[in-house]
Amino acid sequence: MKEKVKAALDKIRPSLQADGGNVELVSVKDGVVKVRLTGACAGCPMSQMTLKMGIERLLKKEIPEIKSVEAA
Repeated sequence: MKEKVKAALDKIRPSLQADGGNVELVSVKDGVVKVRLTGACAGCPMSQMTLKMGIERLLKKEIPEIKSVEAA
């Protein structure tokens, strides 16, 4: 499952990097993915929306077993 999550994050990473940010996978446990937003994303007021509407939505679409994505 962790490898699937990494592959899915690699798909969204270029759009985050275009805005000066990035995402790091922290853990995957019981369908809950923990990630850390870095770079410009770390202090951005829109980071929670990026996390839920961008990253979580993509991961749930690619990997149906994912229940949620949380900031670590």
